Amino acid sequence: MRDFLKQTFATVTGIFLFLFLSGLGLTVLLVAITAAAREASSRVEKDSVLTFDLQQEITDANPSSNPGEALGQAISGTSPRNTIALRTVLETLDQAAKDDRITGLYLSGNGSGTGLATLQEVRQALQKFRESGKPIIAYDTTGWSEKAYYLASVADQILLNPTATLELNGFSLETTFFGGAFQKYGIAVQPIRAGKYKSAVEPFTRTENSPEAKEESQKLLSDLWNEFLGATAKSRSLKPEQIQTIADQQGLLLPEQALSAKLIDKVMQEDEVLSELQDLTGEAKDDDSFRQVSLSNYARAVELSNRQRVSPNKVALVYAEGEIVSGNGTPSTIGGDQLTTLLRQLRQDDEVKAVVLRVNSPGGSATASALIAREVELIKQKKPIIASMGSYAASGGYQISTYASQIFAAPSTITGSIGVFGLLPNVKELANKNGITWDVVKTAKLADGNTITRPRTPQELAIAQQIVDRLYEQFLQFVSESRPISSQKVAEIAQGRVWSGTAAKSLGLVDQLGGLEAAIQAAVEAAKLGDDWQLEEYPQNKSLESRLFRKLLSGRASLESLGLSSPAQPPVMAELKRLQADLSILQLMNDPHGAYSRLPFELEID
Repeated sequence: MRDFLKQTFATVTGIFLFLFLSGLGLTVLLVAITAAAREASSRVEKDSVLTFDLQQEITDANPSSNPGEALGQAISGTSPRNTIALRTVLETLDQAAKDDRITGLYLSGNGSGTGLATLQEVRQALQKFRESGKPIIAYDTTGWSEKAYYLASVADQILLNPTATLELNGFSLETTFFGGAFQKYGIAVQPIRAGKYKSAVEPFTRTENSPEAKEESQKLLSDLWNEFLGATAKSRSLKPEQIQTIADQQGLLLPEQALSAKLIDKVMQEDEVLSELQDLTGEAKDDDSFRQVSLSNYARAVELSNRQRVSPNKVALVYAEGEIVSGNGTPSTIGGDQLTTLLRQLRQDDEVKAVVLRVNSPGGSATASALIAREVELIKQKKPIIASMGSYAASGGYQISTYASQIFAAPSTITGSIGVFGLLPNVKELANKNGITWDVVKTAKLADGNTITRPRTPQELAIAQQIVDRLYEQFLQFVSESRPISSQKVAEIAQGRVWSGTAAKSLGLVDQLGGLEAAIQAAVEAAKLGDDWQLEEYPQNKSLESRLFRKLLSGRASLESLGLSSPAQPPVMAELKRLQADLSILQLMNDPHGAYSRLPFELEID
């Protein structure tokens, strides 16, 4: 028995040690592989071409630290999510333009889901790179959509494979409507809203756009399209009218048609483009590659200016990206409580001399937006706070920006949408059709006012409308107090209407047209810091090593928890995922009053 117990104890101990050391070993292995990958990628050879994959999704905040790409491919058969931070792109292009080891820039790949305003900042950085005298070559084997061509049009040489195409058919905005389906299945929605253009309720109540919604969408798309026409036409020495004619009459161009229209420079096979790139690097033509460094690897290899700065004077860059929700939120949303707490800490931190609030949000909870806006107002009373609008800063996204010392927006920013709405659903008809009924006992007439088992009474609707109207009036007051616009003018330009950054500037809703770097410089100047300042980004990501230890030692390690992407979905699932994404917005609607200041769904411009 004693030997049995000894063997059992030894076995259990061995298993425990194995599990612990396996976890620890995997952690060490992951860290070692990542470190080795970073070290290998930090080498930039002389006469290298910087490569920029236009399929990379460009985000505002730095993506969370992930294990190395090689490990991700080995375990899951896929690469980690292909993302890169906007400031990384901007600063890397600026550094590469000055780096004698970089001889040129190679653009390839079709566009991703990056917003137009973000692409506008990247395009300006590409233009500055070209002005440095280093050539830019753009090429793809499948072709470009408008978003990718918007960037590629900056290049000295735009090349296209003989089998590729160029999409140039204009912008469109398609909204999914559930009103007919809800009616068919017996789901009723009673909308309440303030602002005649506040069309966020329409997908749940209608089968098509209202005239007001169609009017504002047409104006918005026209502003964005005119920016595209002007920029691409100028780069290609064409007139905007020529590109408009192509969009109206052709839409999808074969390589020879694109060449004839002077939208590209040559039609070339991939091996011929390789030869051109080898000319840039000075390599022999018998190789099947060229000396190159990717944008991501080059970013890790060089010390960017903001990371070199060490100063007790801090400029805090706060990312507010995603849906605005009540509570603490999630990594992909803006939690009203969490962001308010962070802003309060920065206000009370004497080392923080200025704040830049980078907003990329369609809005959300009206209550949470108001709380954040108040904290922005308090910061402004103590130190400069500059709002920098990304691709979206509308409804609640505009509300949290309005009290800033200055507001910067890109011409293609989607902003405004000053309005409030609520949705009051009920499933009475659906349930009754299936034999489900309810009976209620209550102590007051309005005790069950929040039920979804019946429609709201006129009295209950009036109470809900009163709350929405009150929040709308507060929103208008925020704008009239913080912007140089009269109350009467605010009431006219509000009404839930969406504006481009260019239109918002002419209306006084924003102060300057400019990107994130311009907003940072404005904060430095407002705080009178000169060159003595250091940028710190919030929220701050935990290191890769700490996340690995936390996940592995808690026994919850998985591909997803480590940040590795799951296998890609088949293309046939794309539309179903889009519908799911539209409906999932309902899950984020957690305002305590059921009132929201938000764009109508996600404005995906194609």
